[in-house]
Amino acid sequence: MREKLLNIIEKNSRIDLKEVAIILGVEEVTVVNELAALEAEGIICGYHTMIDWDKTSVDKVQALIEVRVTPQRGRGFDQIAERIFNYSEVTSAYLMSGGYDILVILEGKTLKEVSMFVTEKLSTIDEVISTATHFILKKYKDHGTVMQKKKKDEREAFMP
Repeated sequence: MREKLLNIIEKNSRIDLKEVAIILGVEEVTVVNELAALEAEGIICGYHTMIDWDKTSVDKVQALIEVRVTPQRGRGFDQIAERIFNYSEVTSAYLMSGGYDILVILEGKTLKEVSMFVTEKLSTIDEVISTATHFILKKYKDHGTVMQKKKKDEREAFMP
């Protein structure tokens, strides 16, 4: 039941709990108790609303930053990552395999603001060897949700 419940609320955290109970074939109180247990265990870490900021008047720039680091003996990647993710501009940080060590996602109001953050805060950390910044220009799909619905062609067909 846990896996099914998690899959359901991952796709739609606002789904009515009565509906979840019906889908799972259990009482609503069982769903409520299970959600509370999942939250207490730290399995459910939060609930988020996805917003298409391009459709608002708010200036918001997101960037993916590839960060290569040299972990210090006894400190590892975790302490460096914690130092990075504690900046308010950082929305996500991930330990990665491959060509870089930490992927940082951050937000700012302008390209310049994001660039200055990388230059003045991120690159100045002693353990950081290099960074590569990639600005998000347009989101097509985010967390399984298609951001731009395909517009229906409303032109009339021409038959000669």
